[in-house]
Amino acid sequence: RIDEIYTAHPFYGVRRITAQLRTEGQGVNHKAVARRMHLLELTAIYPGPNLSKRAHAALVRPYLLRGVAARYPNHIWGTDITCIRTPGGWLYLVAFLDWHSRFIVAWELDQTMAVGLAAATTRAACGFRKERL
Repeated sequence: RIDEIYTAHPFYGVRRITAQLRTEGQGVNHKAVARRMHLLELTAIYPGPNLSKRAHAALVRPYLLRGVAARYPNHIWGTDITCIRTPGGWLYLVAFLDWHSRFIVAWELDQTMAVGLAAATTRAACGFRKERL
């Protein structure tokens, strides 16, 4: 029964499962439930501590544009991928921006965040750049 409760509620720990079993009329204590959960290799799913902190082992990339100013159009571009929630689901927006003029060079909107979305936006942005130069 512990496995059934855990499958229905994977975020339940030893104490919640013990309380559920007692509500159903089974006389168990939390030590017995903990022992059986350990045998079944069941652990509650919950957020761990310090999830918002950066992984210290992760490689930190250098900022290559430090000290570089966008002095003319098409000198520096930036890109962004944004998720937009709608009543019908999620939409994904990919945009290329010119840092000097703050002009949107190209953008695409799609229901799936596939490689094709970014590739199509990149092709559109490069085509726009050739026209302006």
